[in-house]
Amino acid sequence: MDSDPPKKEERIIDSGDSPKTPRRLRGRQQTLESSVDVFAAQCDKCQKWRVISTQEEFEDIRSKISKEPFYCDRKPGVSCEDPADLNFDSTRTWVIDRPDLPKTPEGFKRTLVLRKDYSKMDVYYITPLGKKVRTPNEIAEFLKKYPQYTNFSPDDFRFTTPKIVEETIPPNVLVAKRCNSTASSSKKKIKKLPELDEKVTGTRGDS
Repeated sequence: MDSDPPKKEERIIDSGDSPKTPRRLRGRQQTLESSVDVFAAQCDKCQKWRVISTQEEFEDIRSKISKEPFYCDRKPGVSCEDPADLNFDSTRTWVIDRPDLPKTPEGFKRTLVLRKDYSKMDVYYITPLGKKVRTPNEIAEFLKKYPQYTNFSPDDFRFTTPKIVEETIPPNVLVAKRCNSTASSSKKKIKKLPELDEKVTGTRGDS
């Protein structure tokens, strides 16, 4: 059965991720290769998905999506009459980004890395000096240490993670996650029974 599309409030912006991502992540994590291979936005009129060619353009659309909805004709030569660039289905793993997140400051790069178990995406920023930062505190320390970037504020950097659409996670990953979850729940429920005093074991109080 086809997966239902995300709810209206979640469909504003999407970044698509290939189910083959974990294979790529087996290498050195330090390279921080982004798990996102396609950026897309949904037309507010016809609800069709349009591929956005660059991360910069995607972030520009996302940063003001509430005030300036995305429409197909934003792409040159494209209208709502044209077929969708992407269909919302499980042929790829979809993640939904939050609307109105600010654009990444110039010179920095925002990178999303999908965990191997598809549990979440980790957000990193790569500074112009090549340093990887992963928390608001690290960003604040970096900006304080390098005065040339004082025109930026920690509020310009967001570590909000996109929502992974569970219906589009590869079946084998879902099965593994559910098995692990069941096993974990079972362990929590099992408690060691108290040892009974031999003198009362099996007694009923009968004469």
